[in-house]
Amino acid sequence: MPGRNKLPLHTLKRLSIKSRLVLAAVVWLTAMILAAGVTIPTQVYHYMVDETRAQLNIFMDEIAAQLEVNNNGKLSLTSQLSDPRFNRPYSGLYWSASTETSLERSRSLWDKKIEYKGLDKDAFGARDEKLITLKKTLYLPDYDGPIDVIIGIDEEPIEGTIQSLTGRLWIILGLLFAGVLAVILLQIAWSLSPLTKLQRELGELKSGHKKGLEEEYPKEISPLIADLNALLFHYQELLERARNHAGNLSHALKTPLSVLKNEVQNLTPEEQKRLNPPIAQIQQHIDYHLGRARMAGSMNILSVRSSPSERVDVISMAFDKVYAHREISLINELDSELSVAVEKTDLDEMLGNLLENSYKWANCIIRVHATQDKNNIYIMIEDDGPGIPREQLNQVTKRGYRLDETTPGSGLGLNIVSEMAHSYRGQLSLEESKIGGLKATLILQRSRA
Repeated sequence: MPGRNKLPLHTLKRLSIKSRLVLAAVVWLTAMILAAGVTIPTQVYHYMVDETRAQLNIFMDEIAAQLEVNNNGKLSLTSQLSDPRFNRPYSGLYWSASTETSLERSRSLWDKKIEYKGLDKDAFGARDEKLITLKKTLYLPDYDGPIDVIIGIDEEPIEGTIQSLTGRLWIILGLLFAGVLAVILLQIAWSLSPLTKLQRELGELKSGHKKGLEEEYPKEISPLIADLNALLFHYQELLERARNHAGNLSHALKTPLSVLKNEVQNLTPEEQKRLNPPIAQIQQHIDYHLGRARMAGSMNILSVRSSPSERVDVISMAFDKVYAHREISLINELDSELSVAVEKTDLDEMLGNLLENSYKWANCIIRVHATQDKNNIYIMIEDDGPGIPREQLNQVTKRGYRLDETTPGSGLGLNIVSEMAHSYRGQLSLEESKIGGLKATLILQRSRA
């Protein structure tokens, strides 16, 4: 049951800005229209009832001025009332006056009287129509007792007027709702047009047609555009500088380290045994940090796009030659239309490390295939080799961890792949393959270009 309350809130949080503004406008307009549609007829009804009671007060004063009691205690009027409806049977306008011994009424009541019925004690006239009444107790100078006077008028004309008014009012309010909502939608579209333009420019950045945002924007968005352009420029400059430094460092260390390795070979076995581990450790650190420098990302981060199928074909051609003696068959099932938001060299680095491991350990088959969802592509590389013990699957991606010290390598491959995937907001997962060996799943974001 608690989950049902979270779903609408979660849905509302995912609404776009335009949808939120439209929803807020519709809710607000609906509330206002409903309030007006209910309140206005009610207020008009009360106004008309008050006006009718004011008219009944005038009739009450007229009756009070003409009412008399004769010697026999019988009530009568000295002259006819000014409104002819009092004399027309069942006209809807009635009056009656009563004492303990006498009852006088208008001719419009005929032989009936004003009656009170129902739980609300509503008054009803000669045709059982509901009445608006005014009741008053009078005292005449020549009569000692109280005289109860009731004046009533048919409520139906007022209700008919309200019904007619309500029908027309809802038509007007409906047209007002549509008109105001149309204006609000136009206002929202006009106000959000800079964001639409920004989205279009970002799309051009992703496709590589632009290197920055160039359009003019309102002053509320201009600082954001300026900061984003500065960030893109700064990122590109830092990336180029980092890669240049990584290349320079690689060339600077390669020759001295090779000299050290050659010189160590001329030493005694005891000295070689003592010096080889530190030199190997230096080589390991160099490989690791150069690998991290290589995975700094793309020069144009928003427009990177690579085809995994194409890169697997290129890499496998090289490994087929290197590991020709092992007679490994690679089956590439990747769709050529698939593309990931990763730079080609970085994708080569990740796929190359994974495929090299498979070529080293597979018995005869490597299978590369993929699945995808709305945001990600899952590239799976499986082999039929010995695999990795289940308890060590989470350890092999750590830096320098090696399952077999006799096999050439630094133990950095899977760690570099894992960190590279993470730098592209992806992930590397390892599990047992259905064909017997290891299954490596590289999760990368789909290209939007």
